[in-house]
Amino acid sequence: MTDDLRGVPTSASRIRLSRVVDALDANLHGNVHGGAIMRLVDEAAGVVASRHSGGRVVTAVVDEMQFVVPVHVGDVVTCEAQVNWSGRTSCEIGVRVTAQPWDQAGEAGRHVASAYLVFVAVDDAGHPRVVPPVMPENDEGRRRFREAEIRRGTRLARREAILRSRERTPAG
Repeated sequence: MTDDLRGVPTSASRIRLSRVVDALDANLHGNVHGGAIMRLVDEAAGVVASRHSGGRVVTAVVDEMQFVVPVHVGDVVTCEAQVNWSGRTSCEIGVRVTAQPWDQAGEAGRHVASAYLVFVAVDDAGHPRVVPPVMPENDEGRRRFREAEIRRGTRLARREAILRSRERTPAG
């Protein structure tokens, strides 16, 4: 990435990643492990964060991961990911996961999970580097940006509260 800090529209890095899940992804009941879904989510979000920042990124936080309904062996799982917010060296990516049976093309997938991940952009030495600001393009994008700021504030407040608690509690 250059030092150009012009804003980047959310559509510039948005992606859709799909794959068929198989028996290696599943438990004994034929349901796909949450960890297999989480890996797909991390991969999709990482691509978006890399595209937005123009280079290498590392996963810093999985802020929230909600599983709605099970995914089954043979489902086509699709992750739709986009940048919701960016700070100086980090960005939040929102991912919506849907699934549909492999043999039901054209039908809408069922919503199976949603997640929010934070990535930090790093240089070749692994040090944080500046990312461009995100430019929400519509009302939904602006809503997602505001909600991402709320999640960020909650993360920072929780971290501060934990640090204060540790200062009052003797090590043992």
